[in-house]
Amino acid sequence: MKTLRIAGFSLLSGLLLFSAISHKSAQNPTPPKAAKRPNIILIMADDMGYSDIGCFGSEIPTPNLDKLASQGVRFTQFYNSARCCPTRASLMTGLFPHQAGIGHMTREPSNRIDYDYGVYGYRGELNRNCVTLAEVLKSAGYHTYMAGKWHLGSSTPDLRPRQRGFDRYYGLLAGASSYLDPIQPRGIWQDNEPLEKVEQPFYTTDAFTDHALTFLSEQNDQQPFFLYLAFTSPHWPLHALEKDIEQFRGTYRQGWDALRQQRFRKQVKEGIAPEQWGLSARPEIYPAWAKQDTAKQQEMDYRMAVYAAQVYRMDQNIGKLVDYLKKSGKLDNTLLVFLSDNGACQEGGVLGGGTLSDINDPAKGGAISYGGVWANASNTPFKGFKHVSYEGGIATPLIVHYPAGTTGQKGKIAKTPGYLIDIMPTFIEASGATYPTEANGQKIQSIEGKSLLPVLAKGTRQPHEYMYWEHEHHRAIRFGKWKAVGVIGAPWELYDLEADRTERHNLAANHPELVSKLDQQWNTWANSHHVFPKGSMKPDFSKEWNFFKTTE
Repeated sequence: MKTLRIAGFSLLSGLLLFSAISHKSAQNPTPPKAAKRPNIILIMADDMGYSDIGCFGSEIPTPNLDKLASQGVRFTQFYNSARCCPTRASLMTGLFPHQAGIGHMTREPSNRIDYDYGVYGYRGELNRNCVTLAEVLKSAGYHTYMAGKWHLGSSTPDLRPRQRGFDRYYGLLAGASSYLDPIQPRGIWQDNEPLEKVEQPFYTTDAFTDHALTFLSEQNDQQPFFLYLAFTSPHWPLHALEKDIEQFRGTYRQGWDALRQQRFRKQVKEGIAPEQWGLSARPEIYPAWAKQDTAKQQEMDYRMAVYAAQVYRMDQNIGKLVDYLKKSGKLDNTLLVFLSDNGACQEGGVLGGGTLSDINDPAKGGAISYGGVWANASNTPFKGFKHVSYEGGIATPLIVHYPAGTTGQKGKIAKTPGYLIDIMPTFIEASGATYPTEANGQKIQSIEGKSLLPVLAKGTRQPHEYMYWEHEHHRAIRFGKWKAVGVIGAPWELYDLEADRTERHNLAANHPELVSKLDQQWNTWANSHHVFPKGSMKPDFSKEWNFFKTTE
């Protein structure tokens, strides 16, 4: 295939030509403080709960992430968009998901449902009125690499990672696959080619990291790089390496309620959560551990052990990447960000999806899962889970490690609220890149996020006045310490997040004027950011919302 050489880097013909991007900036970046432009690494976990890594309360050994946290900054009030693909749309573009065209789910060749609802915010794929992190950083001379889960649309070739700014790609275009033997149409792609078979033995978490390291080691110049490493771990199906599972067998015989208490005690001790929040109540339909017979307890212990093994293996691979950066002398001038795409996942059922024999069967996919009871523990101390706008659905652990850009904040816990739209401006400021107003003849929507770098430098920054969410009719707005949350068409709930981030005490009746103000503000945002109209999207989510009846 013909290759063009433009401004010192190569582009395959047919990809976007970044000389066509207008360099009139939509935001004026501050020059980076580091001696030279940093390498940038963005690592995303998939369906991992708030408390599933050691430095956020877990018993699962995650020494590599814990070390990055101890030498970097932990953000305890950072938020995602409650679901895999809307989060990825916002993360990659710096826009709200609906602005990027993925207000709900993505269109893929294997989908049973066509997620194109016929309106701008719900086309099921990234539109051309946005640019990706890779496109922006490439225009500034960065090499751009991706390994892992794309999940931003793949129904046509122009939607794939190589066509949206990445020089190299290895991974999964779809939303989930077998970890042990992924096959098409939910198989592995290398650059623009599908792999019909993978060489055995195979494990996605290892393979994604190994190919990311290959991309980095093959780079033969001193230009900075951007690596997006998007693990599928610990998303279902429950697939893990036997040697990893063995170290967790029996660990969870205490049950989910005891595990939540254990994690909360550690969070309080670590300064992640204050004692006054308490634990959110267990949902009413979640049974107590003591009510399970011995066989069921053994099964549930095993399900959680496999899940823990998935998290553990991800951390081991992050360690492998960090070791490479150390040995190559690149770690100190690398901005590394780690987060999860949504809260822990309840899909598959209260006590898990699939049979016991389905677990670790390479040929079995779908929601073979650990169950809502364990997802509730993964999201300690919060209420809710993936899909919804309670804290358990949208709160993510965030670790930022950037030795060259961190001043006096090493090992600190940052309580500054932030969310996905802040990642693009953070990377722009660090790299000195320019965010365009036009690309490939299309007008590019402006970004509204705020860089996180001031938090690394001085522990704080100018806060967002309001923060907004919507997914599947689940909506929320945050204003200072106040958060209104509810489902469209139902009354708002109101919580004081300083005193009650576990959302146990609804104060809406006490503050009707504030609720009315937040309702108006949220609707103004929704109507200007393509949340409305929803086109043909008319699902009934009332059952899911009513799910949050509790044992209190």
